Amino acid sequence: MKCHLLAALLFLNGLLLPTGSVQAQEAIDRYIVAKIRDEGLNRSQVHSTFTHFTEEIGPRLTASPAYKAAADWAQSKLKEWGLANPRLEAWEFGRGWTLDKFSIEMIEPRYMPLIGYPEAWSASTAGELTAAPIFLGDKKQDEVEQLRGKLKGAIVMSQPIQTSYERADRPQPTMFDKPVAIGQPRPPSGSAPFITPQNMARLLRETGAGVVLRPNRGEHGTLFVLGRDNGEAALPSVILSSEHYNMIARMIQRGLTVKLRVNLQTRFLTEDKNGYNVLAELPGADPSLRDEVVMIGGHLDSWHSSPGATDNADGAAVVMEAMRILKAIGAKPRRTIRMALWGGEEQGLHGSRRYVEKYLAGDANKAARDKFNVYFNLDPGAGPIYGWYLENNEAVKPIFDAWLEPFRDLGTRRNIIQGIGNTDHLSFTRAGLAGFNPVQDYVDYDVRTHHTNMDTYERVKADDLKQCAMVLASFAYHAAVRAERIPLAAVKAN
Repeated sequence: MKCHLLAALLFLNGLLLPTGSVQAQEAIDRYIVAKIRDEGLNRSQVHSTFTHFTEEIGPRLTASPAYKAAADWAQSKLKEWGLANPRLEAWEFGRGWTLDKFSIEMIEPRYMPLIGYPEAWSASTAGELTAAPIFLGDKKQDEVEQLRGKLKGAIVMSQPIQTSYERADRPQPTMFDKPVAIGQPRPPSGSAPFITPQNMARLLRETGAGVVLRPNRGEHGTLFVLGRDNGEAALPSVILSSEHYNMIARMIQRGLTVKLRVNLQTRFLTEDKNGYNVLAELPGADPSLRDEVVMIGGHLDSWHSSPGATDNADGAAVVMEAMRILKAIGAKPRRTIRMALWGGEEQGLHGSRRYVEKYLAGDANKAARDKFNVYFNLDPGAGPIYGWYLENNEAVKPIFDAWLEPFRDLGTRRNIIQGIGNTDHLSFTRAGLAGFNPVQDYVDYDVRTHHTNMDTYERVKADDLKQCAMVLASFAYHAAVRAERIPLAAVKAN
Protein backbone atom coordinates (compact mmCIF):
# COMPACT_ATOMS: atom_id res chain seq x y z
CA MET A 1 0.00 0.00 0.00
CA LYS A 2 2.81 2.42 0.88
CA CYS A 3 4.46 1.75 -2.47
CA HIS A 4 1.21 2.47 -4.32
CA LEU A 5 0.73 5.70 -2.35
CA LEU A 6 4.30 6.75 -3.14
CA ALA A 7 3.79 6.04 -6.81
CA ALA A 8 0.59 8.08 -6.83
CA LEU A 9 2.33 10.94 -5.06
CA LEU A 10 5.19 10.88 -7.55
CA PHE A 11 2.71 10.92 -10.42
CA LEU A 12 0.89 13.95 -8.99
CA ASN A 13 4.20 15.74 -8.68
CA GLY A 14 4.95 15.13 -12.36
CA LEU A 15 7.68 12.58 -11.81
CA LEU A 16 5.97 9.86 -13.84
CA LEU A 17 5.09 12.16 -16.72
CA PRO A 18 6.65 11.67 -20.14
CA THR A 19 10.03 13.23 -20.62
CA GLY A 20 10.94 16.46 -22.40
CA SER A 21 11.15 16.30 -26.17
CA VAL A 22 9.41 12.92 -26.35
CA GLN A 23 6.47 13.94 -24.18
CA ALA A 24 3.88 12.54 -26.55
CA GLN A 25 5.74 9.33 -27.25
CA GLU A 26 7.25 7.70 -24.19
CA ALA A 27 6.58 7.65 -20.44
CA ILE A 28 9.25 7.03 -17.83
CA ASP A 29 8.51 5.23 -14.58
CA ARG A 30 10.45 7.61 -12.34
CA TYR A 31 9.50 5.68 -9.24
CA ILE A 32 11.20 2.51 -10.52
CA VAL A 33 14.16 4.55 -11.80
CA ALA A 34 14.59 6.01 -8.32
CA LYS A 35 14.54 2.52 -6.78
CA ILE A 36 17.02 1.23 -9.36
CA ARG A 37 19.34 4.14 -8.59
CA ASP A 38 19.06 3.69 -4.84
CA GLU A 39 19.83 -0.04 -5.01
CA GLY A 40 22.51 0.34 -7.66
CA LEU A 41 24.33 3.18 -5.88
CA ASN A 42 23.98 2.19 -2.24
CA ARG A 43 23.94 -1.62 -2.18
CA SER A 44 25.83 -2.54 -5.33
CA GLN A 45 27.55 -5.90 -5.68
CA VAL A 46 28.82 -5.33 -9.22
CA HIS A 47 32.43 -4.58 -8.29
CA SER A 48 32.60 -7.70 -6.13
CA THR A 49 31.32 -9.77 -9.07
CA PHE A 50 33.78 -8.13 -11.46
CA THR A 51 36.67 -8.73 -9.04
CA HIS A 52 35.74 -12.39 -8.68
CA PHE A 53 35.95 -12.85 -12.44
CA THR A 54 39.23 -10.96 -12.86
CA GLU A 55 41.17 -11.80 -9.69
CA GLU A 56 39.85 -15.10 -8.34
CA ILE A 57 39.23 -16.80 -11.69
CA GLY A 58 41.32 -14.80 -14.16
CA PRO A 59 41.47 -15.54 -17.90
CA ARG A 60 38.38 -17.44 -19.11
CA LEU A 61 39.26 -19.02 -22.44
CA THR A 62 36.32 -20.89 -23.95
CA ALA A 63 36.27 -24.61 -23.03
CA SER A 64 38.91 -24.13 -20.35
CA PRO A 65 38.46 -25.18 -16.71
CA ALA A 66 38.60 -21.50 -15.72
CA TYR A 67 35.68 -20.65 -18.00
CA LYS A 68 33.59 -23.49 -16.57
CA ALA A 69 34.45 -22.33 -13.02
CA ALA A 70 33.27 -18.81 -13.89
CA ALA A 71 30.02 -20.13 -15.38
CA ASP A 72 29.36 -22.38 -12.37
CA TRP A 73 30.02 -19.50 -9.98
CA ALA A 74 27.72 -17.16 -11.91
CA GLN A 75 24.94 -19.75 -11.85
CA SER A 76 25.26 -20.21 -8.08
CA LYS A 77 25.30 -16.44 -7.51
CA LEU A 78 22.16 -15.93 -9.57
CA LYS A 79 20.47 -18.67 -7.54
CA GLU A 80 21.59 -16.98 -4.31
CA TRP A 81 20.03 -13.72 -5.50
CA GLY A 82 16.70 -15.44 -6.14
CA LEU A 83 16.56 -15.27 -9.94
CA ALA A 84 14.37 -17.86 -11.60
CA ASN A 85 15.78 -20.96 -13.26
CA PRO A 86 19.52 -20.16 -13.23
CA ARG A 87 21.13 -22.75 -15.49
CA LEU A 88 23.95 -23.67 -17.80
CA GLU A 89 23.15 -24.60 -21.38
CA ALA A 90 25.84 -26.60 -23.17
CA TRP A 91 26.69 -26.53 -26.85
CA GLU A 92 29.45 -28.30 -28.75
CA PHE A 93 32.61 -26.26 -29.16
CA GLY A 94 35.68 -28.48 -29.56
CA ARG A 95 38.73 -29.20 -27.51
CA GLY A 96 39.86 -26.79 -24.84
CA TRP A 97 43.39 -25.65 -24.11
CA THR A 98 45.45 -24.60 -21.13
CA LEU A 99 48.94 -23.23 -20.58
CA ASP A 100 51.05 -25.06 -18.01
CA LYS A 101 54.46 -23.43 -18.38
CA PHE A 102 56.21 -20.83 -20.49
CA SER A 103 59.52 -18.99 -20.56
CA ILE A 104 61.49 -17.21 -23.24
CA GLU A 105 64.94 -15.68 -22.80
CA MET A 106 67.85 -14.39 -24.79
CA ILE A 107 71.02 -15.97 -23.39
CA GLU A 108 73.60 -14.74 -25.97
CA PRO A 109 75.28 -12.31 -26.58
CA ARG A 110 73.84 -11.20 -23.22
CA TYR A 111 71.14 -12.44 -20.89
CA MET A 112 67.70 -10.81 -21.19
CA PRO A 113 64.20 -12.05 -20.31
CA LEU A 114 61.89 -11.45 -23.26
CA ILE A 115 58.28 -10.29 -23.24
CA GLY A 116 56.08 -12.84 -24.96
CA TYR A 117 52.99 -14.98 -24.66
CA PRO A 118 51.92 -18.20 -26.42
CA GLU A 119 48.97 -18.14 -28.79
CA ALA A 120 45.89 -20.05 -27.67
CA TRP A 121 45.80 -23.68 -28.85
CA SER A 122 49.56 -23.63 -29.38
CA ALA A 123 51.30 -26.99 -29.21
CA SER A 124 54.11 -27.65 -26.73
CA THR A 125 57.79 -27.45 -27.54
CA ALA A 126 59.83 -30.65 -27.31
CA GLY A 127 61.09 -29.73 -23.89
CA GLU A 128 63.41 -26.74 -23.54
CA LEU A 129 64.82 -25.44 -26.83
CA THR A 130 68.15 -23.62 -26.80
CA ALA A 131 69.35 -22.47 -30.21
CA ALA A 132 70.19 -19.60 -32.51
CA PRO A 133 66.92 -18.30 -34.00
CA ILE A 134 66.45 -18.40 -37.78
CA PHE A 135 65.04 -15.12 -39.13
CA LEU A 136 62.91 -15.63 -42.24
CA GLY A 137 61.23 -12.21 -42.30
CA ASP A 138 63.64 -10.74 -44.88
CA LYS A 139 63.72 -13.75 -47.19
CA LYS A 140 61.93 -14.60 -50.42
CA GLN A 141 60.11 -17.84 -51.20
CA ASP A 142 63.05 -19.54 -52.90
CA GLU A 143 65.44 -18.53 -50.08
CA VAL A 144 63.10 -20.01 -47.48
CA GLU A 145 62.76 -23.21 -49.52
CA GLN A 146 66.56 -23.57 -49.49
CA LEU A 147 66.50 -23.49 -45.67
CA ARG A 148 64.06 -26.41 -45.32
CA GLY A 149 66.71 -28.73 -43.94
CA LYS A 150 67.57 -26.32 -41.13
CA LEU A 151 64.04 -25.60 -39.92
CA LYS A 152 63.14 -28.90 -38.26
CA GLY A 153 63.07 -28.32 -34.49
CA ALA A 154 64.36 -24.76 -34.95
CA ILE A 155 63.40 -21.49 -33.28
CA VAL A 156 61.94 -19.62 -36.27
CA MET A 157 61.16 -15.91 -36.57
CA SER A 158 58.64 -16.01 -39.40
CA GLN A 159 57.67 -12.39 -40.01
CA PRO A 160 59.43 -9.15 -41.11
CA ILE A 161 60.44 -6.50 -38.62
CA GLN A 162 57.28 -4.79 -37.34
CA THR A 163 57.17 -1.23 -38.62
CA SER A 164 53.68 0.01 -37.74
CA TYR A 165 51.70 -0.11 -34.53
CA GLU A 166 48.22 0.23 -33.08
CA ARG A 167 48.17 3.92 -32.17
CA ALA A 168 44.58 5.03 -32.73
CA ASP A 169 41.50 4.22 -30.68
CA ARG A 170 38.12 4.28 -32.38
CA PRO A 171 36.41 7.71 -32.26
CA GLN A 172 33.86 8.49 -29.58
CA PRO A 173 30.65 8.97 -31.61
CA THR A 174 28.73 10.80 -28.87
CA MET A 175 31.19 13.72 -29.18
CA PHE A 176 30.25 14.51 -32.79
CA ASP A 177 27.07 15.95 -34.29
CA LYS A 178 27.60 14.12 -37.58
CA PRO A 179 28.06 10.37 -38.09
CA VAL A 180 31.62 9.13 -37.66
CA ALA A 181 33.33 5.85 -38.42
CA ILE A 182 32.09 3.22 -36.00
CA GLY A 183 34.20 0.43 -34.59
CA GLN A 184 37.86 -0.40 -34.29
CA PRO A 185 40.17 1.17 -36.90
CA ARG A 186 41.74 -1.22 -39.38
CA PRO A 187 44.86 -2.61 -37.68
CA PRO A 188 48.20 -1.67 -39.21
CA SER A 189 49.82 -4.46 -41.16
CA GLY A 190 53.49 -3.55 -40.87
CA SER A 191 55.98 -4.48 -43.56
CA ALA A 192 54.67 -6.82 -46.24
CA PRO A 193 56.35 -10.24 -46.09
CA PHE A 194 58.07 -11.70 -49.16
CA ILE A 195 56.16 -14.95 -48.65
CA THR A 196 52.45 -15.15 -47.95
CA PRO A 197 51.37 -16.12 -44.42
CA GLN A 198 49.59 -19.17 -45.85
CA ASN A 199 52.73 -20.42 -47.61
CA MET A 200 54.88 -19.67 -44.56
CA ALA A 201 52.53 -21.61 -42.29
CA ARG A 202 52.50 -24.54 -44.71
CA LEU A 203 56.28 -24.62 -44.96
CA LEU A 204 56.82 -24.43 -41.20
CA ARG A 205 54.28 -27.19 -40.66
CA GLU A 206 55.88 -29.43 -43.30
CA THR A 207 59.38 -28.90 -41.92
CA GLY A 208 58.38 -29.36 -38.28
CA ALA A 209 59.64 -26.06 -36.84
CA GLY A 210 60.37 -26.29 -33.11
CA VAL A 211 58.64 -23.02 -32.23
CA VAL A 212 57.43 -20.05 -34.28
CA LEU A 213 57.97 -16.50 -33.00
CA ARG A 214 55.98 -13.58 -34.39
CA PRO A 215 55.70 -9.85 -33.57
CA ASN A 216 52.40 -8.03 -33.08
CA ARG A 217 50.96 -4.58 -33.65
CA GLY A 218 51.23 -3.55 -29.99
CA GLU A 219 53.99 -1.44 -28.51
CA HIS A 220 55.35 -0.55 -25.06
CA GLY A 221 55.18 -4.23 -24.10
CA THR A 222 51.54 -4.62 -25.10
CA LEU A 223 50.85 -7.95 -26.80
CA PHE A 224 47.81 -8.63 -28.98
CA VAL A 225 47.42 -12.37 -28.45
CA LEU A 226 44.68 -14.54 -29.96
CA GLY A 227 44.87 -18.07 -31.38
CA ARG A 228 42.92 -20.88 -33.01
CA ASP A 229 42.88 -24.64 -32.90
CA ASN A 230 44.81 -25.96 -35.90
CA GLY A 231 44.27 -29.55 -34.87
CA GLU A 232 47.04 -31.95 -35.74
CA ALA A 233 48.81 -29.15 -37.62
CA ALA A 234 49.30 -27.07 -34.48
CA LEU A 235 52.83 -25.80 -33.91
CA PRO A 236 54.32 -24.18 -30.81
CA SER A 237 53.61 -20.49 -31.46
CA VAL A 238 54.63 -17.42 -29.44
CA ILE A 239 53.84 -13.72 -29.83
CA LEU A 240 56.78 -11.51 -28.84
CA SER A 241 56.66 -7.84 -28.00
CA SER A 242 57.44 -6.04 -31.23
CA GLU A 243 60.35 -4.20 -29.63
CA HIS A 244 62.02 -7.45 -28.58
CA TYR A 245 61.26 -9.22 -31.86
CA ASN A 246 62.70 -6.31 -33.85
CA MET A 247 65.77 -6.10 -31.61
CA ILE A 248 66.63 -9.78 -32.20
CA ALA A 249 65.99 -9.47 -35.94
CA ARG A 250 68.28 -6.46 -36.22
CA MET A 251 70.99 -8.23 -34.23
CA ILE A 252 70.84 -11.20 -36.62
CA GLN A 253 70.96 -8.88 -39.65
CA ARG A 254 74.07 -7.22 -38.18
CA GLY A 255 75.79 -10.59 -37.99
CA LEU A 256 75.69 -10.95 -34.20
CA THR A 257 75.48 -14.40 -32.64
CA VAL A 258 72.12 -14.62 -30.86
CA LYS A 259 70.90 -17.57 -28.83
CA LEU A 260 67.42 -18.00 -27.31
CA ARG A 261 65.97 -20.42 -24.77
CA VAL A 262 62.28 -21.31 -25.05
CA ASN A 263 60.13 -23.70 -23.04
CA LEU A 264 56.41 -23.94 -23.78
CA GLN A 265 54.19 -26.62 -22.24
CA THR A 266 50.47 -26.76 -22.99
CA ARG A 267 47.62 -29.24 -22.83
CA PHE A 268 44.69 -29.88 -25.15
CA LEU A 269 41.52 -30.69 -23.19
CA THR A 270 39.15 -33.27 -24.65
CA GLU A 271 37.19 -34.59 -21.67
CA ASP A 272 34.58 -31.84 -22.00
CA LYS A 273 34.33 -30.30 -25.48
CA ASN A 274 31.31 -28.16 -24.64
CA GLY A 275 30.92 -24.43 -24.41
CA TYR A 276 28.40 -23.10 -21.90
CA ASN A 277 25.94 -20.23 -21.69
CA VAL A 278 24.59 -19.06 -18.31
CA LEU A 279 20.91 -18.08 -18.23
CA ALA A 280 18.36 -16.91 -15.65
CA GLU A 281 15.05 -15.03 -15.60
CA LEU A 282 12.89 -12.53 -13.83
CA PRO A 283 9.45 -13.88 -14.80
CA GLY A 284 6.85 -11.58 -16.31
CA ALA A 285 3.91 -10.67 -14.08
CA ASP A 286 1.30 -9.95 -16.77
CA PRO A 287 -0.54 -13.16 -17.80
CA SER A 288 -1.11 -11.75 -21.28
CA LEU A 289 2.55 -10.76 -21.83
CA ARG A 290 4.67 -13.02 -19.62
CA ASP A 291 5.52 -15.30 -22.56
CA GLU A 292 7.19 -12.38 -24.32
CA VAL A 293 10.90 -11.92 -23.64
CA VAL A 294 13.22 -8.98 -23.08
CA MET A 295 16.81 -10.17 -22.97
CA ILE A 296 20.10 -8.74 -21.71
CA GLY A 297 23.52 -10.31 -22.04
CA GLY A 298 27.24 -10.18 -22.59
CA HIS A 299 30.01 -12.69 -23.10
CA LEU A 300 31.78 -14.30 -20.17
CA ASP A 301 34.74 -15.75 -22.06
CA SER A 302 38.02 -13.92 -22.57
CA TRP A 303 41.35 -14.49 -24.24
CA HIS A 304 44.09 -16.07 -22.16
CA SER A 305 46.90 -13.52 -21.74
CA SER A 306 44.96 -11.35 -19.26
CA PRO A 307 41.86 -11.58 -17.05
CA GLY A 308 39.77 -9.87 -19.73
CA ALA A 309 38.64 -6.97 -17.54
CA THR A 310 37.12 -4.80 -20.27
CA ASP A 311 36.52 -7.73 -22.60
CA ASN A 312 34.33 -8.76 -20.99
CA ALA A 313 34.36 -9.29 -17.21
CA ASP A 314 32.88 -5.82 -16.79
CA GLY A 315 30.00 -6.61 -19.15
CA ALA A 316 29.28 -9.97 -17.52
CA ALA A 317 29.30 -8.43 -14.05
CA VAL A 318 27.01 -5.59 -15.16
CA VAL A 319 24.48 -7.99 -16.70
CA MET A 320 24.35 -9.99 -13.47
CA GLU A 321 24.06 -6.83 -11.38
CA ALA A 322 21.21 -5.47 -13.50
CA MET A 323 19.24 -8.64 -12.78
CA ARG A 324 20.15 -8.51 -9.09
CA ILE A 325 18.93 -4.90 -8.85
CA LEU A 326 15.58 -5.67 -10.47
CA LYS A 327 15.05 -8.68 -8.20
CA ALA A 328 16.14 -6.77 -5.08
CA ILE A 329 13.74 -3.86 -5.65
CA GLY A 330 10.81 -6.19 -6.27
CA ALA A 331 10.34 -5.12 -9.89
CA LYS A 332 7.30 -6.67 -11.57
CA PRO A 333 7.94 -6.55 -15.30
CA ARG A 334 5.01 -7.42 -17.52
CA ARG A 335 7.23 -9.42 -19.87
CA THR A 336 9.89 -11.91 -18.76
CA ILE A 337 13.40 -10.47 -18.52
CA ARG A 338 16.02 -13.08 -19.36
CA MET A 339 19.79 -12.71 -19.00
CA ALA A 340 22.58 -14.63 -20.66
CA LEU A 341 26.33 -14.83 -20.25
CA TRP A 342 27.68 -16.21 -23.51
CA GLY A 343 30.65 -18.48 -24.12
CA GLY A 344 32.74 -18.58 -27.28
CA GLU A 345 32.22 -14.97 -28.34
CA GLU A 346 35.91 -14.49 -29.00
CA GLN A 347 36.01 -17.41 -31.42
CA GLY A 348 33.02 -16.21 -33.47
CA LEU A 349 29.90 -15.38 -31.37
CA HIS A 350 29.40 -19.11 -30.84
CA GLY A 351 27.33 -19.03 -27.64
CA SER A 352 24.82 -16.40 -28.70
CA ARG A 353 24.64 -17.81 -32.23
CA ARG A 354 23.89 -21.31 -30.95
CA TYR A 355 21.20 -19.90 -28.65
CA VAL A 356 19.50 -18.03 -31.48
CA GLU A 357 19.73 -21.04 -33.79
CA LYS A 358 18.17 -23.30 -31.16
CA TYR A 359 15.41 -21.06 -29.84
CA LEU A 360 14.69 -18.22 -32.26
CA ALA A 361 15.78 -18.86 -35.85
CA GLY A 362 13.99 -20.70 -38.63
CA ASP A 363 10.42 -21.73 -39.31
CA ALA A 364 10.23 -24.04 -36.28
CA ASN A 365 10.87 -21.09 -33.94
CA LYS A 366 8.52 -18.56 -35.52
CA ALA A 367 6.21 -18.49 -32.47
CA ALA A 368 9.13 -17.82 -30.11
CA ARG A 369 10.53 -15.22 -32.49
CA ASP A 370 7.18 -13.45 -32.57
CA LYS A 371 7.29 -13.23 -28.76
CA PHE A 372 10.86 -11.97 -28.58
CA ASN A 373 10.95 -8.26 -27.86
CA VAL A 374 14.53 -6.98 -27.72
CA TYR A 375 18.10 -7.92 -26.79
CA PHE A 376 20.49 -5.51 -25.01
CA ASN A 377 24.15 -6.54 -25.15
CA LEU A 378 27.12 -5.17 -23.22
CA ASP A 379 30.59 -5.63 -24.67
CA PRO A 380 33.02 -3.39 -26.58
CA GLY A 381 34.60 -0.59 -24.58
CA ALA A 382 34.79 0.31 -20.92
CA GLY A 383 33.59 3.17 -18.75
CA PRO A 384 29.99 4.39 -18.44
CA ILE A 385 27.16 3.91 -20.91
CA TYR A 386 26.93 7.13 -22.93
CA GLY A 387 24.08 5.96 -25.13
CA TRP A 388 23.18 3.16 -27.51
CA TYR A 389 23.96 2.27 -31.10
CA LEU A 390 20.48 2.24 -32.66
CA GLU A 391 21.30 -0.03 -35.63
CA ASN A 392 19.82 2.54 -38.06
CA ASN A 393 16.42 2.03 -36.42
CA GLU A 394 14.85 5.50 -36.44
CA ALA A 395 11.72 4.20 -34.73
CA VAL A 396 13.52 3.41 -31.46
CA LYS A 397 15.27 6.78 -31.19
CA PRO A 398 12.51 8.64 -29.29
CA ILE A 399 12.04 5.63 -27.03
CA PHE A 400 15.71 5.21 -26.16
CA ASP A 401 16.16 8.99 -25.86
CA ALA A 402 13.46 9.04 -23.19
CA TRP A 403 14.92 6.06 -21.30
CA LEU A 404 18.40 7.59 -21.35
CA GLU A 405 17.38 10.97 -19.94
CA PRO A 406 17.01 10.02 -16.23
CA PHE A 407 20.74 9.18 -16.10
CA ARG A 408 22.14 12.42 -17.53
CA ASP A 409 23.63 13.32 -14.16
CA LEU A 410 25.51 9.99 -14.23
CA GLY A 411 27.14 10.59 -17.60
CA THR A 412 24.71 9.51 -20.33
CA ARG A 413 24.89 11.67 -23.46
CA ARG A 414 22.97 10.58 -26.52
CA ASN A 415 22.08 7.65 -28.74
CA ILE A 416 23.81 7.04 -32.07
CA ILE A 417 21.76 6.08 -35.10
CA GLN A 418 24.46 3.87 -36.64
CA GLY A 419 25.07 0.27 -35.70
CA ILE A 420 28.18 -1.49 -34.43
CA GLY A 421 29.59 -4.89 -35.40
CA ASN A 422 31.64 -7.74 -33.95
CA THR A 423 29.66 -8.58 -30.84
CA ASP A 424 26.79 -10.78 -29.68
CA HIS A 425 23.81 -8.59 -30.59
CA LEU A 426 24.58 -9.50 -34.22
CA SER A 427 23.38 -13.06 -33.58
CA PHE A 428 19.96 -11.54 -32.91
CA THR A 429 19.85 -8.87 -35.61
CA ARG A 430 20.89 -11.43 -38.24
CA ALA A 431 17.77 -13.39 -37.30
CA GLY A 432 15.59 -10.30 -37.85
CA LEU A 433 15.31 -9.44 -34.15
CA ALA A 434 15.92 -6.17 -32.34
CA GLY A 435 19.39 -6.11 -30.78
CA PHE A 436 21.45 -3.23 -29.44
CA ASN A 437 24.83 -2.50 -27.85
CA PRO A 438 25.77 0.62 -25.84
CA VAL A 439 28.28 3.33 -26.65
CA GLN A 440 31.01 3.33 -24.00
CA ASP A 441 34.48 4.83 -23.58
CA TYR A 442 37.26 3.83 -26.00
CA VAL A 443 40.25 5.71 -24.59
CA ASP A 444 43.15 3.21 -24.68
CA TYR A 445 40.72 0.43 -25.56
CA ASP A 446 41.89 -0.43 -29.07
CA VAL A 447 45.47 0.69 -28.47
CA ARG A 448 46.08 -0.87 -25.07
CA THR A 449 43.51 -3.33 -23.75
CA HIS A 450 41.36 -5.01 -26.41
CA HIS A 451 42.65 -8.60 -26.81
CA THR A 452 45.92 -7.84 -25.05
CA ASN A 453 47.93 -8.86 -22.00
CA MET A 454 47.08 -5.44 -20.49
CA ASP A 455 43.32 -5.96 -20.15
CA THR A 456 43.53 -6.01 -16.36
CA TYR A 457 41.62 -4.95 -13.26
CA GLU A 458 43.13 -1.45 -13.39
CA ARG A 459 41.30 -0.65 -16.64
CA VAL A 460 37.85 -0.55 -14.95
CA LYS A 461 36.33 1.85 -12.41
CA ALA A 462 33.78 0.73 -9.83
CA ASP A 463 31.55 3.78 -10.37
CA ASP A 464 31.35 3.05 -14.10
CA LEU A 465 30.19 -0.49 -13.40
CA LYS A 466 27.45 0.86 -11.13
CA GLN A 467 26.27 3.34 -13.77
CA CYS A 468 26.17 0.69 -16.48
CA ALA A 469 24.17 -1.70 -14.32
CA MET A 470 21.58 0.95 -13.46
CA VAL A 471 21.14 2.04 -17.08
CA LEU A 472 20.88 -1.57 -18.28
CA ALA A 473 18.38 -2.47 -15.55
CA SER A 474 16.23 0.55 -16.42
CA PHE A 475 16.26 -0.17 -20.16
CA ALA A 476 15.35 -3.82 -19.57
CA TYR A 477 12.55 -2.88 -17.19
CA HIS A 478 11.02 -0.21 -19.43
CA ALA A 479 11.14 -2.55 -22.45
CA ALA A 480 9.40 -5.21 -20.34
CA VAL A 481 6.53 -2.95 -19.18
CA ARG A 482 6.02 -0.93 -22.35
CA ALA A 483 2.56 -1.28 -23.90
CA GLU A 484 3.99 -1.93 -27.36
CA ARG A 485 6.95 -4.04 -28.35
CA ILE A 486 10.22 -2.44 -29.42
CA PRO A 487 9.79 -1.63 -33.12
CA LEU A 488 12.03 -3.29 -35.67
CA ALA A 489 13.98 -1.23 -38.17
CA ALA A 490 12.19 -0.62 -41.44
CA VAL A 491 13.45 -2.77 -44.28
CA LYS A 492 14.76 -0.52 -47.05
CA ALA A 493 13.95 -1.43 -50.62
CA ASN A 494 16.89 -2.04 -52.96
